[in-house]
Amino acid sequence: MEKLESKIYTKEGKQTGFITLPANVFGVSWNDALMHQVVTTMQANARPLIAHAKNRGEVRGGGRKPWQQKGTGRARHGSIRSPIWRGGGVTHGPRNEKVYAREIPKKMRAKALFIALSRKFKDGELLFVNSFGIETPKTAAAKRALIAISKIPGFERLASKRKNAALVAFADLSPAAQKSFRNIGSVECMSVRNLNPVAVIGHKYLVIENPETSIKTLEGRAMNKKKNI
Repeated sequence: MEKLESKIYTKEGKQTGFITLPANVFGVSWNDALMHQVVTTMQANARPLIAHAKNRGEVRGGGRKPWQQKGTGRARHGSIRSPIWRGGGVTHGPRNEKVYAREIPKKMRAKALFIALSRKFKDGELLFVNSFGIETPKTAAAKRALIAISKIPGFERLASKRKNAALVAFADLSPAAQKSFRNIGSVECMSVRNLNPVAVIGHKYLVIENPETSIKTLEGRAMNKKKNI
């Protein structure tokens, strides 16, 4: 199978070598229909159920008939909590019992991730760093590393973009690294095993730490995808 190649950098922004990338992970062609289906399904699964309107059986009051049925000259009403009354229940309002979740086949999820990774690689928005070397929680160290690698040609906006600048994927995300990056609002970090297409395409750049181990993890997902076919 065809192999692709990319540069590896240190946390100081200096090139330290090359790495060969598997084409079945970083050389997959774009598929609009598949990406749309997977991304919208994942967003629906993550949708918080907050909006909730009470119907006429849930609002307070209204137990007594407001006035007698006939003889008053007014319209007939049985409860002040009718939807046509101010303060009454809501008809067809949003309910938090509604389920928006849908299932995504594992093969589709894996294929969508590889498509997103391939697009990042093709657009020159994928960067490999051998190690950030963060052993103790320190946001200053994480910021220094981001500023250093932002000097690499093509990644200038990594340190200046205010929102969704970069997704940093670690081969083994340690608590120290997670605490160091979580205070940087424009950067999100996660383990390579938890990468998903929504997170990848939702950030301008993708930075993968410890590429040798990380790529083996991604290749493992590709192999599992083949076994399920």
